[in-house]
Amino acid sequence: MDFLQNHKKIWIPALILLLLAAGCFFYVNDYYHSDGSVKEYLQGSDSVIVSEIAEGLFLDGPGEENALIFYPGAKVEYTAYAPLFSQLAEQGVDCFLVKMPCNLAFLGQNKASGIMASYPYDHWYLSGHSLGGAMAASWAASHLNELDGLILLAAYPTKSLKEGSAAVLSVYGSEDGVLNMKKVSEGREWMPADYRELCIDGGNHAGFGNYGPQKGDGLAKISPEAQQKQTADAIMELIES
Repeated sequence: MDFLQNHKKIWIPALILLLLAAGCFFYVNDYYHSDGSVKEYLQGSDSVIVSEIAEGLFLDGPGEENALIFYPGAKVEYTAYAPLFSQLAEQGVDCFLVKMPCNLAFLGQNKASGIMASYPYDHWYLSGHSLGGAMAASWAASHLNELDGLILLAAYPTKSLKEGSAAVLSVYGSEDGVLNMKKVSEGREWMPADYRELCIDGGNHAGFGNYGPQKGDGLAKISPEAQQKQTADAIMELIES
């Protein structure tokens, strides 16, 4: 009897750990992949050179002064956002699409620090989508004097962004079925004087990237291309101002 009890003490915890490990494995490997339309953007263009770097993807356009670091949404492949940020790179804003551990931005919240320390740009902007936006806002709250702007895509802050001179732009779609709009409303109290908000009519949560439909999202009334064009225009307006 003692022999069986001792074995139970060993095997039951081991089985629980095994099941937890298996659950974690399937969770982090069940993510949204970039769709086929992204391939052409990864090849670059006449004005944008696309390179794989240790931190993820670097979109190097004709500009030399402005750079933007982007944190992807939870369980979304970082390359899915290449179509959107290629538009910025073409207009002179070099972009870093960060590859997060397990595709979860909360595991790489401080990635911006290493990138900013390694590249000599005059002006830095930080952006993120959904969970990536929340983590970008959290990091920015403690580094506002190092940034010229923060761009939140279907995301909201949980800390004050009022200190420093960084401007904040919040962009979301009218058909977003994932974003908690109550949290967006509550987050406005954390915003600085230079705060801008854009609700894209007909846009949804997944439309900022090219990774297909997202569970729980609303049905978009415009194409991802249209949503991304409006987003890129709003970001460029912030940067140019």
